[in-house]
Amino acid sequence: MSNKDIYKKLCSQRKGIPMFCQPWWLDTVCKSWDVAIAKKGEHIAGAWVYPVETKLGVTLLRTPMLTPYLGPLVFLPHDLKESNNDSYEHDTIADLIKQLPKAPVWNLALQPGVKQAGIFKQQKLHAQVQQTFLLELKEDEQTLLTNMKDAVRRNIRIAESEVTVTNSPEHLKDLYKFQKSTLEKKGKSFKYSLRDLQRIMDAAKANNSTALWVAKTPDKRIQAIVWAMWDDTTSYYFMGGQNPDTNSYRAMSLLLWHTMRLAKERGNSIYDLEGSMDEGVERFFRNFGGDRALYIVLSKNKSLVWKLKQSIFG
Repeated sequence: MSNKDIYKKLCSQRKGIPMFCQPWWLDTVCKSWDVAIAKKGEHIAGAWVYPVETKLGVTLLRTPMLTPYLGPLVFLPHDLKESNNDSYEHDTIADLIKQLPKAPVWNLALQPGVKQAGIFKQQKLHAQVQQTFLLELKEDEQTLLTNMKDAVRRNIRIAESEVTVTNSPEHLKDLYKFQKSTLEKKGKSFKYSLRDLQRIMDAAKANNSTALWVAKTPDKRIQAIVWAMWDDTTSYYFMGGQNPDTNSYRAMSLLLWHTMRLAKERGNSIYDLEGSMDEGVERFFRNFGGDRALYIVLSKNKSLVWKLKQSIFG
């Protein structure tokens, strides 16, 4: 049985494996992928999925399109002493990283909470820190609201009387249009197509893991859209956009609160806002009361061909 087959079986049997590491997600966003697996006896200690990608004759290890983070995943035994957790994680990740392809170009985002920086330094990888915001959903709704900034609560109250919210996946094309407008205004490149988004939407719907929430005024004008994703434990703000002709932060605040409430009802314990390094987006997300969580992006470029490509095309 191949590592890939072992991993697929593991995902079918074990809860808690993040959505972006699920086989169906990888099949959707990667042309090809594989997985490293570490074992301690018969126990699967960890797994690290990765795209299999070669361009211009260069082997690349890159986070796939529209995927916030991949592995490594470490599965701690239930009877392991807490004092041994770090050593177990260290040894497992050290085993996994040795199994990854010998690629000259890396740009891999790791799961939040992975802290084994020493291993990555030994591999001569550059570790850059990014951030997200994680909101624990164990509190009741009133406490979650209280933890938000006053302005957010006020926006939610006002928006509840201004717009209606529906799950309307047919408006994916509008979200694409809003996203494109926002990124172009910021001078950022747009690296995915509406077809890419539709492929992800179709796969997520087939796995009962998504909804597209749309806020409209009584005259049916779209104010904002939030694309939600979820797995066993976590709900994700996957993508969102405001109508550039309305610029309604109130509707966006309401949509986020709506998806948080549904995540709590679904039994998710965490809401991941997939925080941004963009100052304005960070400020907006920070107002919802989540905890700032850091994650590592590993990078290197030892390929002259790829350096030339980046210098010409970016």
